[in-house]
Amino acid sequence: MRFFRAGLAAVVGMWAVVAIAQERASGGLPMVDHLVYATPDLELGIRTIEGLLGVHAAAGGQHPGLGTRNALVSLGPSTYLEIIGPDPEQPKSSQPLRFGIDSLETPRLVGWVAKATQLDEVVRRAHAAGVGLGAVVAGSRKRPDGVVLAWRYTDPSIVIERRLIPYFIDWGSSPHPAASAPQGARLVALRAEHPEAARMARMLRAIGLDLPVDFGPAPALIATIDGPNGRVTLRGAQ
Repeated sequence: MRFFRAGLAAVVGMWAVVAIAQERASGGLPMVDHLVYATPDLELGIRTIEGLLGVHAAAGGQHPGLGTRNALVSLGPSTYLEIIGPDPEQPKSSQPLRFGIDSLETPRLVGWVAKATQLDEVVRRAHAAGVGLGAVVAGSRKRPDGVVLAWRYTDPSIVIERRLIPYFIDWGSSPHPAASAPQGARLVALRAEHPEAARMARMLRAIGLDLPVDFGPAPALIATIDGPNGRVTLRGAQ
């Protein structure tokens, strides 16, 4: 395991050095790319987050072929909150929408996404540690201003430990979405709860992530965010 951790540290080292310096300078969390806040209706999600944080999310764009669209709020220089919901302009998919959106009655925090580069190597080493992240796939969307964002990520349809194990994303040469998202909020802390907290923490460390895990009766992700309305806690109980 020591060799695995050393290898994974080398894989993520290139982004970590820059990200840590930038995010720590602003009080951010360097491993977190974004939080996923799913909603049965995007406008409802936008209004809910504005009421909580005091920041109005801006349209992000559509996810062609997936039946969803999003809106974003910056949480730091390279961290943001993604509000994601159904896209009424796309044909209804025969497959369930990601993040359990079809079954939601109210908006809620459903997961998080970690930063990484060299994703194929991240997947290989995670698999060696018994964590199956799935295949590396490509994604893209067009912003309202016409800029096309393209990225690579580990398969977000893979759900591990109720999404306490995140998927990983690499934005490559695309501008990071946090840079153009509305400012004013900041991610202060992110932690998890789990009935088997020690095992959960070991799994996260095995893939190079230092997410605090406390005991709790059910898996849950807890984000603490500062904004114009003060400090807010988003709790994504699974």
